Amino acid sequence: MSVDPMAYEAQFFGFTPQTCLLRIYIAFQDHLFEVMQAVEQVILRKLEGTPGCEISPVQIRKCTETFLCFMKGRFDNLFGKMEHLILQSILCIPPNILLPEDKCQETHPFSEEKFQLLKQEIEELQEKYKVELRTEQALLAELEEQKIVQAKLRETLTFFDELENIGRDHGTSNFRESLVSLVQNCRKLQNIRDSVEKESRRLEMR
Repeated sequence: MSVDPMAYEAQFFGFTPQTCLLRIYIAFQDHLFEVMQAVEQVILRKLEGTPGCEISPVQIRKCTETFLCFMKGRFDNLFGKMEHLILQSILCIPPNILLPEDKCQETHPFSEEKFQLLKQEIEELQEKYKVELRTEQALLAELEEQKIVQAKLRETLTFFDELENIGRDHGTSNFRESLVSLVQNCRKLQNIRDSVEKESRRLEMR
């Protein structure tokens, strides 16, 4: 049996030519064995009706097996020739023939060099995709942080709005001006405290 995989033929037929020939070979062997069994049974029945026959069933079986081996040897010889003919002339696609799905190769030939370039381009695109994916994940994480900051800013603005409403309820017309005045007063108090502490330390040193 040929060891050539004949992949292009398998693409066209849906099976490898070697598989087809192997099935034919096995089918013939099975039929030959069945025929020889039938012939043996017929011979045995004939001998049973023949008076004074000295041929035993064991001898008949040996003769059947010998003939079977002879027939198998002849068939193997003929099958080898048939296999060569079928694989070379019948189940073989000539090298200058393209299947319909491969017709584009006539107008767009593809070499090993182009394949390597395409493979390299695919690898580069995959690497770029990984970088883009990592960038997207970083941006999503930053977006989540911004959402948290925005929520805190909204809370702060709400707090100031509430303070302004409280100030308005207590007669303060402008909360921002009150806040500035409060800060200024705090600084004055801090300065007074610093002056008092300095004077206190000076007196203690006397």
